Amino acid sequence: MDSRLITIAIEFIGWAAALLILASYLLVSTGRLDGRSPTFQWMNVVGAAGFILNSGWHGALPSAVLNIAWMAIGVVTLIGLAGRRPR
Repeated sequence: MDSRLITIAIEFIGWAAALLILASYLLVSTGRLDGRSPTFQWMNVVGAAGFILNSGWHGALPSAVLNIAWMAIGVVTLIGLAGRRPR
């Protein structure tokens, strides 16, 4: 694949991740979404994954590490939420 296309894809993923995390924060802040909801957690997990890819590509290691932690928190929360569902 052409390196320019890869760079464009990485940038698109980074911007999509930013919009996803921003939207999740807006929805929680306005009371339209619960911070413990699976939707909120998934928005943050997917957004963090996009930031990890984008930050890693650009060599922004502090941002990549922060988003690894952010994603891990979301995944652990989702596991906890799944364990509380009635069977």
